[in-house]
Amino acid sequence: MTDSAAVLKELKPAEKREVGVYLPYYDDKKRRYLPLSISLYREKSLEGARKIDGGEDIPFVATWSVSTLPADLTRCRVMFDGNADLSYEVIMANYEFIKYLIDIVHNFRLNHTIDFSQEFYKRLLHMES
Repeated sequence: MTDSAAVLKELKPAEKREVGVYLPYYDDKKRRYLPLSISLYREKSLEGARKIDGGEDIPFVATWSVSTLPADLTRCRVMFDGNADLSYEVIMANYEFIKYLIDIVHNFRLNHTIDFSQEFYKRLLHMES
């Protein structure tokens, strides 16, 4: 088990006052995972593996800045395969980034994998439409 898997298993929900600030940004389905996702956000990093159809998974380390307000900006850097040449960075509002962490927490609960969504990677690689 990776350190990030242990962290995800042991996450404690964020306090209600912290969660309350973010509630207006998410629907009921996402709100269910919001307290744990805010706690993951405070961890400032995550290790996982990008799933590749028909190929080997590519390990990554994601690190990000932390701030308290939903509209503040988060700078997220993802390095693949331990290679600095395969590093990418994206800046977005905290509430947007936490949405991607909600997806991670949800997927980890379902299938015990740690990976960002396709939507996140499109944004990271500046491929969004």
